Amino acid sequence: MLALWRGASLKVLRKGADVACPRERAKLIMRPDDANVAGNVHGGTILKMIEEAGAIISTRHCNSQNGERCVAALARVERTDFLSPMCIGEVAHVSAEITYTSKHSVEVQVNVMSENILTGTKKLTNKATLWYVPLSLKNVDKVLEVPPVVYSRQEQEEEGRKRYEAQKLERMETKWRNGDIVQPVPNPEPNTVSYSQSSLIHLVGPSDCTLHGFVHGGVTMKLMDEVAGIVAARHCKTNIVTASVDAINFHDKIRKGCVITISGRMTFTSNKSMEIEVLVDADPVVDNSQKRYRAASAFFTYVSLSQEGKSLPVPQLVPETEDEKKRFEEGKGRYLQMKAKRQGPAEPQP
Repeated sequence: MLALWRGASLKVLRKGADVACPRERAKLIMRPDDANVAGNVHGGTILKMIEEAGAIISTRHCNSQNGERCVAALARVERTDFLSPMCIGEVAHVSAEITYTSKHSVEVQVNVMSENILTGTKKLTNKATLWYVPLSLKNVDKVLEVPPVVYSRQEQEEEGRKRYEAQKLERMETKWRNGDIVQPVPNPEPNTVSYSQSSLIHLVGPSDCTLHGFVHGGVTMKLMDEVAGIVAARHCKTNIVTASVDAINFHDKIRKGCVITISGRMTFTSNKSMEIEVLVDADPVVDNSQKRYRAASAFFTYVSLSQEGKSLPVPQLVPETEDEKKRFEEGKGRYLQMKAKRQGPAEPQP
């Protein structure tokens, strides 16, 4: 997709500079097949662009020194907010920069801006942080060491290490608590979890995969966003757009030839937003030695829009089972936590 990638450039370390690391930039015009019926670019399309940018810069960095050749595989995407909609005909400016490296992983910051080429107006639409690991071209299960970056201040490395440890811990916790599956329910009532839950089954082909033969992270994220969008549309029956994506965790690689099931279910609704849990399970049908496994998981947040693009109230979710009620309370906790973070610290009382 990112056919207009410019060459990598090395940021020159100077007084006041943060990190000496490669940067990438790309431009891409948004076309009708990138958008929904209202003309807004699909969140999954933007996520795919973000992942491709991160994969390119990470792979280049991990091969910047002599040694065994590798390709960078996506391990995690931190929370991503969709700050402003992007429309058909606008140009997406994608920039990526490496901000931290551990022994076996790379942190990449990706920014996306939209440009109206008629007026020249530019808007920041997305900021995302992604984590990649370098996998050997000779052995896909072998993780190689990452060339370090140079920091101008020790605090930058320490802050990066804290982010690394936090995401590593959360990724492991998420993997263990996502063991359940989404089961269909006959004749569900409107506004219930079962009424809007949806699944998509996809056979992984060569066009979905890297040279290693496993699925691009961006392809998986695009499919996840499609399923989450279907769940949101079924629930509120209006135009919907992606508002944010909580951390996407990639628990295991998906190989070519697998059949993947992407399942989505609503977990929480506020007055104007919907949280949807999306689970990706892989079934290696051509390999009898391996059983079905959980490959990825995430929470997507959607909002309902009128034909004029204004926010609409969301029908309130009716949780029925104990598990649904538990997930609703957990979703409410995430919602309140992010709401408090956006509002910032409270003013001290006199």
